[in-house]
Amino acid sequence: MENILTKYANLLVHYCLDIQPGDQLYVRSSTLAEPLVREVFRSAVTAGAHVETALDFREKNRIFLGEAGEKQLQHVSPLYRQVMATFDAYLYIRAPFNLREDQNVDREKSKLRQEAHQEINDTYFRRTASRDLKRSLCQYPTQAAAQEAGMSLEEYQEFVYGACKLFARDPMASWLEVRNRQQHIVDHLNQCETVRYVSEGTDINFSTKGRTWINSDGRTNMPSGEVYTSPVEDSVNGVIHFSFPGNYMGHEVEGVTLWVKDGYIERWEARRGQDFLDHIFQLKGTRRFGEAAIGTNYDIDRMTGNILFDEKMGGSVHMAIGQSYLQAGGKNQSSVHWDMITDMKREGLVYADDEKIYEKGKFLL
Repeated sequence: MENILTKYANLLVHYCLDIQPGDQLYVRSSTLAEPLVREVFRSAVTAGAHVETALDFREKNRIFLGEAGEKQLQHVSPLYRQVMATFDAYLYIRAPFNLREDQNVDREKSKLRQEAHQEINDTYFRRTASRDLKRSLCQYPTQAAAQEAGMSLEEYQEFVYGACKLFARDPMASWLEVRNRQQHIVDHLNQCETVRYVSEGTDINFSTKGRTWINSDGRTNMPSGEVYTSPVEDSVNGVIHFSFPGNYMGHEVEGVTLWVKDGYIERWEARRGQDFLDHIFQLKGTRRFGEAAIGTNYDIDRMTGNILFDEKMGGSVHMAIGQSYLQAGGKNQSSVHWDMITDMKREGLVYADDEKIYEKGKFLL
């Protein structure tokens, strides 16, 4: 275990974040991830970085939203503000105690809190888009995440580390191979102007003219393995059915179908979680799409209830409502960015400029 965590930490520090001497690095996680945080700290300090850490405890956010008054909800940590504005690198290690901790928090309080952080979120998206702020999001295996995935903790550890290619002799070299393979795909897509997804219950098309497809090769998420863009906001038309369940802010939805005209989501339904979906679509910017993507990581071969992994699953596509990616040319703004996923392995097709480039979960390029 110590050896695999050392490999994990070195991959995060040297490949994902490319830490250089003098970089200011902020590491955020929970106390459950202390073993990995310790190794990241060691690796980053050895590389010459100045490291600050923040470890959340059990139910911290739920307690805050339950007890805080309006002024507290509107208060933004000066340290967090400084990190987002001036630090060189940011690492967030997911290590949940309980994935349902926030399920029953006051929605109005949660909304007020999100609004208070909007300015900082804008700074974050702007700086990460330009890589002025190097960031990475990753996972430390915990019992809660293992249970959500339907695995024992040991099985989940194997799954997480395998998806991150940590069992390879040289994980960094493995991710460089991913980068090279996916670059061929994005080079082709960046020469095209229209894209169409077709599968069971789905026929949706959008323009990517003036937008950029991005090679997600592990430098901003670990694991990664996807190609993505932000579609032209008013160009999305058709219907999309998400065959896999989704989870956002501790709420599960299932069987989501969206009907879209000229970029605007006119109608929606869910087989389960309709009330929460209704709530989300009342929030600013959520009735337009911020992302369209294709997952390419075939080491991720099942849904786990964790979007960091699920959206990368080989043989799937996803679209996200809400916040766009500035680095892709997107313009939609929202406090929400919710990825929803559909399976393409049975009968999925992707067309680019009317050319079939993908069939049954595999690129034809």
